[in-house]
Amino acid sequence: MEFEWLSPSQVAEKWGVKERQVQLLCSQGKIEGVRRLGRSWLIPMDAEKPIDGRTLAAKQIKNETDKK
Repeated sequence: MEFEWLSPSQVAEKWGVKERQVQLLCSQGKIEGVRRLGRSWLIPMDAEKPIDGRTLAAKQIKNETDKK
């Protein structure tokens, strides 16, 4: 099984965020399947953008999980 990898700058452009934000998401373990290679991050091409915890949608999801 061979993965296609993207750099943080490529993912930042794809998701419409800053490269530093992608690097932080990688270091916090919020992107599924991310790998560290030396000082660089390798992100799977099919990785999904995590939900921003500051948004209304994220707060609604948190409230639903807290009720369970």
